[in-house]
Amino acid sequence: MCEYCGCQSLPQIAELTREHDLVVNLIGDIRTAHRNADVPRMARIARHVSAVLVPHTAVEEQGLFPPLAEEFPDNIAALRGEHRHVEAVLGEAAAGVPADPAWPRRLLDALDLLRNHILKEQDGVFPAALAGLSTEDWEAMDAVRSRVGTMSAEFATTEFVTEAGIDIDQRAGSQQDGPLTPGKAAS
Repeated sequence: MCEYCGCQSLPQIAELTREHDLVVNLIGDIRTAHRNADVPRMARIARHVSAVLVPHTAVEEQGLFPPLAEEFPDNIAALRGEHRHVEAVLGEAAAGVPADPAWPRRLLDALDLLRNHILKEQDGVFPAALAGLSTEDWEAMDAVRSRVGTMSAEFATTEFVTEAGIDIDQRAGSQQDGPLTPGKAAS
């Protein structure tokens, strides 16, 4: 992921990046569950992806995107559309395991879209924000974050890791879905 422009030195972008890392790790866990034909585990982990993305998306859409929308209207509209698509597919698991046998494939497709979406944000949106946002824009992002909170703290609990079916030690050394951040996923 992007580390060349210095945008991650800003606490607002650093938190969004931490959330991206959490989601990327969970995507890998969902893919493993799919390979094992464990649809109930896929659904459980999908709910955790949603839990991370709810405050994350609010910060982006209410704080980060508005000041960039005037200069990049088509890009921001596309990112918002991708958010809606991913939310819809993840939302199918909100009440449990979806009955539709095609859901696992839709989920994997949505997660592929999400993975590419994350790269677009980290390689394009975050550097653009670094260059173009004012102090007031950053303060507006802070206000949104204060209102919506974060799911990062939930990853510190053994209960979360156990309920999600995540085995951090087993995944150590795997880079399949991007940077492995077991410390971030477990702390």
